[in-house]
Amino acid sequence: MTPEFSFWHWWALALALAVIEIFAPGASFLWLALAAALVGAVMFVAPDLPWQIQTVVFAGAAVASIVLWLAFRRRPSRTDQPALNRRAEQYLNRKVALESAIVNGFGRLRIDDTIWRIEGPDLPAGTSVVIVGIDGTTLKVEKSAA
Repeated sequence: MTPEFSFWHWWALALALAVIEIFAPGASFLWLALAAALVGAVMFVAPDLPWQIQTVVFAGAAVASIVLWLAFRRRPSRTDQPALNRRAEQYLNRKVALESAIVNGFGRLRIDDTIWRIEGPDLPAGTSVVIVGIDGTTLKVEKSAA
């Protein structure tokens, strides 16, 4: 017995996937829902498509929509403050004075209202350092030239 799918089945699947996206957000079920809605629209126009072709159209649309979303999401942001939500990146190349010494390559540094873990060469308190890199939540520092 061959399964019979109509456009309503695909639209119901699209609705169910959209509801799942609401309760489990992450933008993955949304693209599957759009693919199912597309197959429903194709079935509305051409109701005699075999289920195998419907499945291939769904799979192709799902993969294409996810690939397009990933490509769109990875585009660099166009803003006048690209490090706005990446706080540590705002401190790159900033000169600061050490409040406490760096011992065995690690220490702590207060910048504005936050205490950061720092990594760099052993240096005494009061030394001027420049922030040269970031590793997760650890700022990498070097002794300032001037």
